[in-house]
Amino acid sequence: MSPTATGETSTTIEAVVRGIAADHREHRGALLPILHAVQESLGYIPAEAIPVLADELNLSRADVHGVVTFYHDFRSKPAGRTVVRVCRAEACQSVGAGRLVEHVKDKYGLSMGDTRYDDSVTVEQVFCLGNCALGPAVQVDDRLLGRVDEDRLSAIMDKAISR
Repeated sequence: MSPTATGETSTTIEAVVRGIAADHREHRGALLPILHAVQESLGYIPAEAIPVLADELNLSRADVHGVVTFYHDFRSKPAGRTVVRVCRAEACQSVGAGRLVEHVKDKYGLSMGDTRYDDSVTVEQVFCLGNCALGPAVQVDDRLLGRVDEDRLSAIMDKAISR
């Protein structure tokens, strides 16, 4: 077996996915909770998981793939060591979130959803971090930050890259 980007083999991925599916199979609408559990366990939804889930849940591969690609929460490859999420909801947009997105693209060459070539940082957009009064809001891994401007975002990105 050849290892994946995170070092798992196809056999390991299959075992993890089948175990998670077994834990959730009896629940109505099990696919979404299973996908969340797979991503939490592996850090992403590997392509090898799609046919296993289709088999476990008696769905087509297209059905499973469609759900994985429809929801922005699911990744098809591992995230960088640091994940930076920029809130794009209306309140944050009105106070400069769009400028933050453009700044990341201009300075670092990253669009929302991209991971830097060295796997140091992944940038994502989210549609509400619940920090509307302190927008634009940014989440760095599990830490919520408010009133982030381009300079502060550069400091965040530079620190993530230098780790």
